[in-house]
Amino acid sequence: MAISFNGGGAGSRGRASGALSEINVTPFVDVVLVLLIIFMLTAHVMEFGLEIDVPHVRAVRESAKELPVVNLTKDGLVYLNTPQNQVNINELGKVLRAKYGPSAKAVYVRADKDTVFQPIASVLAQLGADGFQVNVVTQPEDSTAKRK
Repeated sequence: MAISFNGGGAGSRGRASGALSEINVTPFVDVVLVLLIIFMLTAHVMEFGLEIDVPHVRAVRESAKELPVVNLTKDGLVYLNTPQNQVNINELGKVLRAKYGPSAKAVYVRADKDTVFQPIASVLAQLGADGFQVNVVTQPEDSTAKRK
């Protein structure tokens, strides 16, 4: 093995054969841009929840219980926790018991303020018949807002 410094040897043809000590950042920038594009395309999928505008009421007390949430849209559709879990109202108790076990005794019911009362009453009656304690979710009024 032969090493040649600044000299002409048989292998050098007039150019310096030093080691390249620069980092090529082009592949790194390409990967970062691809990841940024993937993130931008999938960011809207990561949003969680339904657009439910609950009625504003005077706050009574805070509640921090971790319970399943039954959501009712203004169209009368029933969802359990997420928009992907649409549930038939007649199977609501069965689905709650299957997902949360027999220890599930209470649920939150969150309905859009523009929902007609019939679907809300049907869900409340079904949950009551299945033996669940129902807690209704509302949004507290802003204390600075004017009362009508």
